[in-house]
Amino acid sequence: MALFTFKLPDIGEGIAEAEIVAWHVKPGDMIAEDQPIADMMTDKATVEMESPVAGKVIEIAGEIGDVVSIGAMLVVIETEGSVEERIDAETPDAGTVEIVEAAEIAPEPFVPSEVEAPAPTPASQPERVSTTLDTSGVDKTAAKHILASPAVRDRARALGVDLADVKAQSDRVRHADLDAYLTYNSAQGFRAAGASARRADEPIKVIGMRRRIAENMQASKRNIPHFTYVEEVDVTDLEAMRADLNANRGSRPKLTMLPLLIVAICKAIPDFPMINARYDDEAGVVTRHGSVHLGMATQTDAGLMVPVIRDAQDRNVWQLATEITRLAEAARIGKAKSEELSGSTFTITSLGPLGGVATTPVINRPEVAIIGPNRVIERPMFRGGEIVAAKLMNISISCDHRVVDGWDAASYVQAVRKLLETPVLLFAD
Repeated sequence: MALFTFKLPDIGEGIAEAEIVAWHVKPGDMIAEDQPIADMMTDKATVEMESPVAGKVIEIAGEIGDVVSIGAMLVVIETEGSVEERIDAETPDAGTVEIVEAAEIAPEPFVPSEVEAPAPTPASQPERVSTTLDTSGVDKTAAKHILASPAVRDRARALGVDLADVKAQSDRVRHADLDAYLTYNSAQGFRAAGASARRADEPIKVIGMRRRIAENMQASKRNIPHFTYVEEVDVTDLEAMRADLNANRGSRPKLTMLPLLIVAICKAIPDFPMINARYDDEAGVVTRHGSVHLGMATQTDAGLMVPVIRDAQDRNVWQLATEITRLAEAARIGKAKSEELSGSTFTITSLGPLGGVATTPVINRPEVAIIGPNRVIERPMFRGGEIVAAKLMNISISCDHRVVDGWDAASYVQAVRKLLETPVLLFAD
């Protein structure tokens, strides 16, 4: 027998460490060669590590959520053979490591420990109120000396009444005592609001994609002085045009507001290059990009992901609609490629049907701006001295005040507003 130490290999250029997001083995398990042993998350993707040898797992590096440095021990495996007692595994070729997207890694469910059952009550004593958690999750320890029949306890529980508050006329609480309590204490309300929905506290470790999101948002708010500007846009004509386009779209995808908004964003960018930029604050360099690689914030089961529409300025509304659908679906099912989840120069975020009246988006660092449409609301407004029904939508933009002035942000949104309120301009060269 020999001990084989499998070290975490170099799994990407510039990667110094990776987080354990899932174990597929545990100490004592027998494993085969090339069997998956762990999923390790880097900044860009999740890497499935495979065992280079067969044998018995003796030791693992840590728990889910722990961070392991490149070259550090990941797993110790006991193998057949007569080699030296403990050897180090050679670093496998990074090209043989299978890359899977972070959305494919489902966090392990939290399993609460079982509540220990109390010792049985001696048969010679009257039955007492149980001290374990009842179905509403409320600890009834305070009522442990109160005597009542099971039927009375069940009725009190259904009404949300603590038997400790009920005055008994004899040695135990009876239905008549409960009736009297309900009659004379009705002003208290018999059941606390939300009592039926109460649940036990559930500690959940922040790992994987959720931890990456937390770290990125924290770094963004800590390092970037945000400011947000909100403008109201009349999208009545735009919505009418969108309806006409959808009515005659043929086999093309149905248009939402998003591709039309992206066209406006891209057409206004050339006059405001400071918006489509990335800021390396360590080097003190702002790079203003010529192409718009638009990040599209997408909610998935694994958390918020930002797939990127490459060269959005070169796509028409139908091409944008197709790419939006493709990238959103790929992100949600965990099939988005690593290069599709990085390299954005400007981000758009939308809550879709939830919308909201106004939002204050957090910048996707190291970008310098993020824009977000809000819900379309139909309201009366004055137009030409008359009150008409109009479809209105607020647009929010957050910018890095170190490199984008308030005047520039407001002027940019006004340019986008003009394009949206005069939708024919979206298709003009």
